[in-house]
Amino acid sequence: MNFIDPFIQWFVDRPEVLVGMGISSIFIFLISIIGISWFVAQIPEDYFLPLKRQPSKWQEQKPILRFIVIIGKNIIGLSLIIGGLLMLVLPGQGLLTIVTGLLLVNYPGKYKLEQKLVSMPSIFKALNWIRLKAKKPPLQRKATFE
Repeated sequence: MNFIDPFIQWFVDRPEVLVGMGISSIFIFLISIIGISWFVAQIPEDYFLPLKRQPSKWQEQKPILRFIVIIGKNIIGLSLIIGGLLMLVLPGQGLLTIVTGLLLVNYPGKYKLEQKLVSMPSIFKALNWIRLKAKKPPLQRKATFE
């Protein structure tokens, strides 16, 4: 007996799961087209430069609001990462969605990972193409990743 057969049979016995996955795929695809473009356009052009890593004045003056914003952006970021992972096998912009989710979520080593991701020419070019369409200046980055 093949390992895959019980897995396929499980889906055959539950067609509503496949319908739900199909609807979710369409929903995630539409959200990614609209949401990813908006998020990428909102990235400050100097976001990937080391000097940009200082907290802004409002973050220091309004810690409760900052906490709420961090929780919200982490929830949105995790949703994008999960959606991007799904889009690796379903229709959609999986890799770009994952990258956008990683930009939103807070975690140790985030800056180094961001630098590594934007050092990939295909990702950097895609981000700047989206910004060009949104009439935003191109992103700046460090010349090399250390």
